[in-house]
Amino acid sequence: MNFLAHIYLSGNNPKIMVGNFIGDFVKGRNLLEQFEPGIAKGIELHRAIDEFTDNHPVVLQSKIRLRPKYRHFAAVIVDIYYDHFLACNWSEFHRDTLDHFTQRSYAQIQDEWEILPAGVKQMLPHMIRHNWLLHYGELEGVGRALGGMAQRSRFDSKMDESIAELREFYVEFEAEFALFFPELKAYAERFILEV
Repeated sequence: MNFLAHIYLSGNNPKIMVGNFIGDFVKGRNLLEQFEPGIAKGIELHRAIDEFTDNHPVVLQSKIRLRPKYRHFAAVIVDIYYDHFLACNWSEFHRDTLDHFTQRSYAQIQDEWEILPAGVKQMLPHMIRHNWLLHYGELEGVGRALGGMAQRSRFDSKMDESIAELREFYVEFEAEFALFFPELKAYAERFILEV
């Protein structure tokens, strides 16, 4: 899952949310030596979400559709597609508007500026200025996200071209998201409750 889903799946705990948001930027296992418990729990949640997603058979169906052209980048592309479907169907998952949710999330992340990894500090102003989380709900926003990831990749990922597959197989990807996401949500809720 990508940024919007990771934030959403953190429940109502700002510390867990920040940890979940920065998870891709944190290395190592000694999280409690680096972060306070809530942030560490969020990073652990991020890793658990990624593992659950990577091993889920429905997500595999989505990735297989993209693998011939995009190879191992298919997983990254599917993550962004699924954020798109979460944004498009937001009212089914949250009572706040997506715009209000994203603005509150940006503020909570900025409140923890001192502990944010350097990569997050570099990315976050661009994310806020262009409101990535809100614009995942538009095909143009998905296209910009994929294009930006392609530019940042050290390899010729062709991710910037993958908006074409989202358009072509929109119904199939959306159906797979609808099957998968409730299971992921239940998994994340159980993980948060674990001591």
